[in-house]
Amino acid sequence: MAAVCAKKILSKGESVGVSFYAFFANKNDDPALLMEAATWWIQTHRLDHFEKATKIKRMVEAGD
Repeated sequence: MAAVCAKKILSKGESVGVSFYAFFANKNDDPALLMEAATWWIQTHRLDHFEKATKIKRMVEAGD
């Protein structure tokens, strides 16, 4: 997740937003991982649909 956020930040700037869908291809080839990400994003942290990539990167790196 942190690497995806870093790539988005580099290409679009510090204010770029991401959703948990940003970490997956358009097809659902790993449903268990998708559900883990959704649970972390929605249930655990109650994040909005879009959040700043810098925020998500910080949270992942801190182990939240």
